[in-house]
Amino acid sequence: MSGDLVWIVPTLLSVISASTPLLLAALGELVAERSGVLNLGVEGMMLVGAISAFAVGVTTGSWMLAVVAGALAGMVMSFLFGVLTLTLLANQVATGLALSIFGVGLSALMGANFVGTPFAGLPKLDIPGLSTMPVLGPLLFGHDFLVYLSFFMVAFTAWFILRTRPGLILRAVGDNHDAAHSIGHPVILVRYLAVLFGGAMAGLGGAYLSLAYTPMWAENMTAGRGWIALALVVFSSWRPVRALLGTYIFGGVTMLQLHIQGVGVAIPSQLLSMLPYLATILVLVLISRESVRGRLNAPACLGKVFHPAA
Repeated sequence: MSGDLVWIVPTLLSVISASTPLLLAALGELVAERSGVLNLGVEGMMLVGAISAFAVGVTTGSWMLAVVAGALAGMVMSFLFGVLTLTLLANQVATGLALSIFGVGLSALMGANFVGTPFAGLPKLDIPGLSTMPVLGPLLFGHDFLVYLSFFMVAFTAWFILRTRPGLILRAVGDNHDAAHSIGHPVILVRYLAVLFGGAMAGLGGAYLSLAYTPMWAENMTAGRGWIALALVVFSSWRPVRALLGTYIFGGVTMLQLHIQGVGVAIPSQLLSMLPYLATILVLVLISRESVRGRLNAPACLGKVFHPAA
């Protein structure tokens, strides 16, 4: 590889690493919102998933148990959200915000004894003869389990939502829960399952941060990624493949700030750190200009309370 292009592979690898937690969390929230549930607690679920995965990984030395722990922690948090909003009919927006705040505090409490503790990180896929190929080797065969899982989940989620009967039921519940209930579909059960899936994916996104992206634990290490994942669901028009494209655009913006600093451009570092969040705001502003089209793409019952007796 020529000296002028030697930076391309490390840059692309950095973009993939930065995008993976966003993609996992966004896919989970996308499925939850397709069922008509708006869960704003993604940030809190990611943090609890991150510390749970890290704690189990450090304690047991098993990265597989750590990944499972992250997913389960996210599911527990999402189950709490489901009980409050789907069973007790609490307001989804207020409950989601409370869940995020609760997750920040709970993760800080759980992680107090793990700050500064080292962890080996997730192992990389290593296929002799392929992993050492120029350019394509590290790009295709140099990642860990969660990166490949994120790609698989994009394909699986798209297939499930668009090509399967359960996916059709999921969309029916999100678009018109009264009609779905009238023909016998278990609206509450479908939404519980969607919320649990969303929690598991958010937990995996958090687990990636503490096990692979920066294999360590620090308070608030998600740094707003949960909120970016929420914006990406809207940006993608609730479509998994578009979510993949959106997360990699945002991952590229995140890496851009680091490379600008690396080449010595005279821009304050604080301004560069704002780039991903400024991009999020810009995307939401652009989307709001097409409000009619956005409403057509959004699940019609998103955020609406359903009760069988109503």
